Amino acid sequence: MSEPIKGPKSYFPSIETKYGQPIEHWMTLLGTVSGQKHLEQVNWLKVEHGIGHGHANALVHVYRAEHQQ
Repeated sequence: MSEPIKGPKSYFPSIETKYGQPIEHWMTLLGTVSGQKHLEQVNWLKVEHGIGHGHANALVHVYRAEHQQ
């Protein structure tokens, strides 16, 4: 039996369903604004792509943990 996903990644299935794109799509897009601060990236996803705050925050959190130092 697999362990349930916890933390920000637990939002990923609903993000894919609601916005119709795989998570890798959002990670690639976040790469285009990688020089911005966390909240700037969150706000960019909200304004430019219509993503809700919680979903945007989860995406940015995981992106920064996995793609930035």
